[in-house]
Amino acid sequence: MKDSFSYISFGNWDHVQGDIDSISMIRGRMFEYTPTDLEKRLENLGAEATAFLEKLPTFLCSEIESSRTDNWRMLVKFGRINGTTVTQSKVASRFETLVDFGEVEFEDHDAAKEVFGADEFQLYRTHWAVRAGSAIEILRKLQELKPEVSGAIDSIPGEFQLALEVEPPARKKNIIGEADSVETFLEALYKHPSDGPTESFFRGHGDEKYELIPSLLRRWKDGSWKHLPDEDRLCKELLIAHYDEFQGDQYSFDRLVRMQHYGLPTRLLDISGNPLVALFFACNAKEETPSVDGEVIVFRVPLEKIKYYDSDTVSCLSNLSNLTFEQKGDVDLSLETPEFNATKVGKKLLHHIMSEKGFFEGRIIPQDLGSLVCVKAKQTNSRIRSQSGAFLLFGHDATLPDSGGNGIEISRITVRNKEHILSQLDSININATTVYPSIDQTAVHLRDRYLRKVDSTDVEQ
Repeated sequence: MKDSFSYISFGNWDHVQGDIDSISMIRGRMFEYTPTDLEKRLENLGAEATAFLEKLPTFLCSEIESSRTDNWRMLVKFGRINGTTVTQSKVASRFETLVDFGEVEFEDHDAAKEVFGADEFQLYRTHWAVRAGSAIEILRKLQELKPEVSGAIDSIPGEFQLALEVEPPARKKNIIGEADSVETFLEALYKHPSDGPTESFFRGHGDEKYELIPSLLRRWKDGSWKHLPDEDRLCKELLIAHYDEFQGDQYSFDRLVRMQHYGLPTRLLDISGNPLVALFFACNAKEETPSVDGEVIVFRVPLEKIKYYDSDTVSCLSNLSNLTFEQKGDVDLSLETPEFNATKVGKKLLHHIMSEKGFFEGRIIPQDLGSLVCVKAKQTNSRIRSQSGAFLLFGHDATLPDSGGNGIEISRITVRNKEHILSQLDSININATTVYPSIDQTAVHLRDRYLRKVDSTDVEQ
């Protein structure tokens, strides 16, 4: 994979300034602004993934800020990492500096964006990205701004340049079977029963390339966010426009469920307790993709990971939606509980939680904010009831790797022969009418069911 580099950014300038020999990043900030396919190949941070990272040219930078001369400035170092260690909460590496640019000044904000090919938010966010692009071109642009480092750039080891062609590991999915009928689908499920005290949930994708990412956390191909920076605005604008619709919702989670129902991007991922409903979704894809392989994802969730709509943890995670993007950037999951609750963002989050739970005490556990939980919602609408609906609720910087995580086991069944499966499901009353129980969906389903097929030569020209 040619022309890739790591871009590591810290809001705390002390993490970049002076003689730096080691760095660490919380796992939730790993691979932000990384192309989605590449992120999925690295997210498990196994031996192959860390070996790939250690061969990449690496820029270690501070977040950008305005300078006293009305320009913009940031600290920049160029080098490579080694000795990487991975824990459940963070990634740590030794950093070898090859070129220290020190403090680099840019005439304006856009000039800094142009050098690194960054978007509006990336320069202000602590994260570790793997980006497509030429590290050599970036070095030359920085050289124009800091010509005094030209000698250091020219002395970069030649063997380091060859590392640009290193390939990332392949994606790994736990595929437990293939299905071309309802019978083979159920057979694949029965062959892989749960090993422990878990509950099973399911999700169907019409295209096996679809990602297990809630709509709020999806990104463009270059890794930049589609919706996350505007989460609080999206929620508030919908509430303003249709306030009466949400009057019966007691908790922030209830509102997120309703918003999800109406198509607003949220941090919820729909799952179902009924495997045949998931199979229907895997087959009932867009018209242009009937021949594309679908898949049903099977989630084995430990019982202690299953929460209910009134859970305190669910309230904490749901109310993250009320924080601005800048406030989310101030959430530090590494703090101890008393320290976090004394921060400005901790107090703000507590304010939102207490607006729905007046008895809630100021003891938010920061590590819980980064979790991912399965939530059983109130059966407030016919669609949730018909689909045996539940949700995965993603906390702050939470991710769900292909191989599973947060105690949740993931396996997959590849789905083919979709039209035949849909016909079988219809015969046992699983169709658009029962899965989407609304009059418009019923009308469409009846129209298609009773559509009389004719030969094209019989149609009047």
